[in-house]
Amino acid sequence: MQKSLQKLLLFLTVIFLCLPANADVVKPALVEVSVFSDRSTIVQIRTSVEALLTGINGRYRNTQDAPNSEEYDRYRELGSAELKTVFEEFHSELLDGISLTVDGTKIPLSVGMVDVPPPGYTKVTRTSIIELVGEIPDRATSLRWYYPLRFGDQAVRVRQVNESSGEYHWSAYQWIKKDEPSKPFSLTEVYTKPTFWSVAYTYTEVGFLHIVPKGLDHILFVLGIFLISMRLRHLILQVTMFTVAHSITLALGAYGLISLPPRLVEPMIALSIVYVAVQNLITDQLSRHRLPVIFGFGLLHGLGFASILTEFGLPEELYLAALLWFNVGVEFGQLALLVCAYLAFTVWFNDPSRYRRVVSVPGSLLIAAVGALWVLERVVYFYVS
Repeated sequence: MQKSLQKLLLFLTVIFLCLPANADVVKPALVEVSVFSDRSTIVQIRTSVEALLTGINGRYRNTQDAPNSEEYDRYRELGSAELKTVFEEFHSELLDGISLTVDGTKIPLSVGMVDVPPPGYTKVTRTSIIELVGEIPDRATSLRWYYPLRFGDQAVRVRQVNESSGEYHWSAYQWIKKDEPSKPFSLTEVYTKPTFWSVAYTYTEVGFLHIVPKGLDHILFVLGIFLISMRLRHLILQVTMFTVAHSITLALGAYGLISLPPRLVEPMIALSIVYVAVQNLITDQLSRHRLPVIFGFGLLHGLGFASILTEFGLPEELYLAALLWFNVGVEFGQLALLVCAYLAFTVWFNDPSRYRRVVSVPGSLLIAAVGALWVLERVVYFYVS
């Protein structure tokens, strides 16, 4: 009993340390290379300028793990104009690090527009937009992009634009997590359809990673669902409600049929975490209100999934397939989380009362505390600041 309690306290301590109040999670850069019929090219990089300046990339769970986290926090507090001024000194290092190669020839690029938003909610990385401009040769056939790993991992795609006919085509994303250039992108046709299986792989991976390890909101909500009791029936009913609900709003949101402002969705998602955790403290039974409320909260979580998917983009030719595979990835992420939670906790306990005393109540207290902190922070950011 004592050893089990010690293991649980150690596990909860690790979780708590992974959820510091002032931490940003470093997200991959989104890179879009547009090639126009007049042979001009624009490379748009959506990333954290603060992370670039400090060298904090995706190898850190959050910025507080980095040795220079204090420097990052100082940049995080700067206004837009101040941070842009600081970033100007980094332009040359950025241009020296990246590479756009067309048919084996490196293309000179220069920094165009840099858009830095104002400081915002500290749990959400401030995403800036950096545009690089250049010219590519006539009759170019292929393009490769390189973004060094020290700047972070990335997802990159290429858009071919025929301005005279109004036609354009987005390639599939390439998700690059090693220090290597992208595979060649074809420039010989405006329309080059991605394959079904390339879409399946890319969007399943994106959906999975949005849950594990980057979706802390969703991780805590699913763990809150898990902790109510050891009864498998309770878990299946709740997960089914949540899955059906978020699948509905994910599809509607991806098709642009429904949307809610982040100032409403983000605090409500945090509130959903508090709700399931507090109910776990009150009872180990499913009340008649819990399942409908979980369904409602699942609708909100689905809108959060849809915003990520919309930002990542969907291929026009395989729009529905990409949407379905993203959802499959989300479900795989949830399943992996539940299996790990089962192996970490339930398998060691045969007595439901001891499980509740040692696992369910302490775990739910921690989840409720973190969720309440997030509710407060998000309400302050969206409605007060």
